[in-house]
Amino acid sequence: MLMLEEQGNGSKPPSRARVLIAGLIGNVMEWYDFALYGYFATVIGQQFFPSANPTASLIGAFGAFAAGFIVRPLGGIVYGRIGDLVGRRRALTLSVIAMAIPTVGMAFLPTHAQIGIAAPIAVVLLRLLQGISAGGEYTTSIIFLAESAPDRQRGFFCIWGLWGSVLGMLMGSAFGDLLTRTLTQTQLGDWGWRVAFALGSVVALTGVIIRQGVEEDNTSNKTKTPLSSTLGAHRTAFFRVLALNIASSVGFYAVYVYLVTYVEDVDGIADGVALSLNTDVMAVLLLLYPITAWLSDRIGRRPMLMGGAALLCIGALPFLQLIHSQDPQSIVRGELGFTLALAVVDGGKGPANVELMPAEVRCTGTALAYNLAEGWFGGTTPLIAAVLIARASGNPIYLAIWVALSGLCTFMTAAFFTRETAFKPLLKQAQPQQC
Repeated sequence: MLMLEEQGNGSKPPSRARVLIAGLIGNVMEWYDFALYGYFATVIGQQFFPSANPTASLIGAFGAFAAGFIVRPLGGIVYGRIGDLVGRRRALTLSVIAMAIPTVGMAFLPTHAQIGIAAPIAVVLLRLLQGISAGGEYTTSIIFLAESAPDRQRGFFCIWGLWGSVLGMLMGSAFGDLLTRTLTQTQLGDWGWRVAFALGSVVALTGVIIRQGVEEDNTSNKTKTPLSSTLGAHRTAFFRVLALNIASSVGFYAVYVYLVTYVEDVDGIADGVALSLNTDVMAVLLLLYPITAWLSDRIGRRPMLMGGAALLCIGALPFLQLIHSQDPQSIVRGELGFTLALAVVDGGKGPANVELMPAEVRCTGTALAYNLAEGWFGGTTPLIAAVLIARASGNPIYLAIWVALSGLCTFMTAAFFTRETAFKPLLKQAQPQQC
């Protein structure tokens, strides 16, 4: 495996910075695209899913977006298999190239007015490709980072995959906001939004160059059937990793995706104010991630997972009540409470995912478990939240229960079904079967 020490062939190993950038760059690409699509969903709906009802156009745009999430587990299987059988670097290089196609493709796609029904079909196909390619990116990147790290720094190395995700989301939102402020509505609708997608090619090219500069891992001695092995011999590890990802998946999509809409539509907070507050809090998350990851290398994964999940469980209702207060300062305090809980969970989650999954199915098993948690629990949270909030006439009590239950699931899994893995060497080759 690639390590930050002299390679077996005597060649100079890549620098720590290059390894970290190679691990995070694809996540920047993925979430830059995610943020742009969400930011320009109204424009995309009008141009590719036209309707006399603006809501129907928006639903069409988000429906295409949801299609990408549906196929993410498939992407996890595809790229996980590549990572397990061919190598982590090859899987990462292929995924960043594949993610660039739908992102840049959006910049040049003809509208419904130009090519008719082929336009929305093309959007859906591009989102499916994006979902498949993104399905293996995050988990393969943290595996690459963990296997490249010294044993007592795996948590710190792993966190840069998530750090790249948040950075990409901030970049997409910031660039979308910049275009909105500097262009007229006509310019933005005609070509401005396309510029933002086209610039994704710069991130992709950087990713390919950086990832080509790191050495490939040794993939010998690995099972030739990683999917069947994951769901067979290693199913306990698979379900454990899935459960450990539920709290952070639900919490992230509730706080950083749904609650922006909630404070705008239910509480009447101005659009610009809500987005600005959310952006500021996500910037705090970037600052907290290296700290909580460093801490997980010192005290272990289980204390971080249990502590963050417990805070999410206990704090869900009071944090949501602060956010529902209609006071910007209270909203920030509530979002900061959630942010601290998520930062603590995530500090232990990434390395635990890698350490708990056997080496021979590490890419496939981790990718499938993570993407099912993201799709089944995280990706459905905005829809579930909208239904629960509507039932409670704007009161966040039911949403708080949903978030708290996710925290409880991860807490119980970490407390009673997960061993501590932080202080042991990471096995990087498949272990021989016992006769």
